[in-house]
Amino acid sequence: MSIIDYARKELELIGDDGDEMQAKMNEHVLEMVKTFEDQGHSGLSAPYAIKQIQRLLNFKPLKPLTGEDDEWVNVHDDLFQNKRCSTVFKEGQNNITAYNIEGRIFSDDDGKTFFTSKASFIPVTFPYDVPEEPEEVFIKDKDEDDNDGLNLWED
Repeated sequence: MSIIDYARKELELIGDDGDEMQAKMNEHVLEMVKTFEDQGHSGLSAPYAIKQIQRLLNFKPLKPLTGEDDEWVNVHDDLFQNKRCSTVFKEGQNNITAYNIEGRIFSDDDGKTFFTSKASFIPVTFPYDVPEEPEEVFIKDKDEDDNDGLNLWED
């Protein structure tokens, strides 16, 4: 079975239940799978291409951030955002200390939902290889002070 046949069958299983947006999404996904198939990716090249496509579609850089001046844009009052990774910031143009504002995500409902807070910020050292996903932290009890010393609810 080809990847396009497999994708078509899987998309048929989820269907669209008359939802125009889901029907369009299924169509678009099938077009992307068709392009992938047309390019002839095999067991060797497919995982490589998929990994790069996934990172790019998630606005994740393929190579580590360097922290060089040309990677930054001043977004507000000497607060700089990295052009290659929108979750990385630094204060002051000459500041070598940066942070990823989505370095950690928190759940207080066993992973059903996640949230960020000031405690989500993690320091960044260059070169910085941006992770695929933030670190997931599971909170035992928001009223207890037993959450690895992280103050999650204070600005």
